Formats: sequence, C-alpha cells, structure tokens
Amino acid sequence: MTALFLKSLRQAKKVIIAVVGFTVLAIGLAMIVLPGPAFIVIPVALGILATEFVWAKNIVQKMKSKIPTKNEIKGGNSHGIEADRQGRRILRQNGV
Repeated sequence: MTALFLKSLRQAKKVIIAVVGFTVLAIGLAMIVLPGPAFIVIPVALGILATEFVWAKNIVQKMKSKIPTKNEIKGGNSHGIEADRQGRRILRQNGV
C-alpha cells in the first residue's frame, strides 16, 4: 500500500512539474513575438522541466556550455577593466 502511494506521489509530482514547466515554456515562446523577456523565461522553464526530464537537463547543459565565462569575455586578463577605465577617463576629459 505504501509503495503504491509513493509511486502515485512521484507520478503526480512529475505531472505537476510538466504542466507548470510547459506552461512557462509556452509563455516564453509567446514572448518571442510579444513584448516580454523571452530570453529569461525560456531558460527558467527549461530549468523547471530539467528537474524531472533528462532531455531538458541536456538542453540546459548545452546552453550553459555556450555561455562565455568571465575569463573568455575579458580574454583571460585584466585588459577589459583597464580599457574601461581609459574609456571613462577620455569621456571625462571631453566633458561627456
């Protein structure tokens, strides 16, 4: 009896997560053509779905691997910070 109850709870949890995840995903996909932050809502929906579905977890991992790290953005050194400081200094000198 207890095993059957636990199995039913797991299935109910999976169904609830699927309904919520796919609803948020549909809203995010609608936001591609409607005003709204689709680039935030779609990954959140995939994160919700990734808690129960392997295919969604694989998509999230692929998305994470394509996001550049801080070192890749800066080129692995502090030149980005120094360039920002120089740019601000030039703007101040020109009165902007």
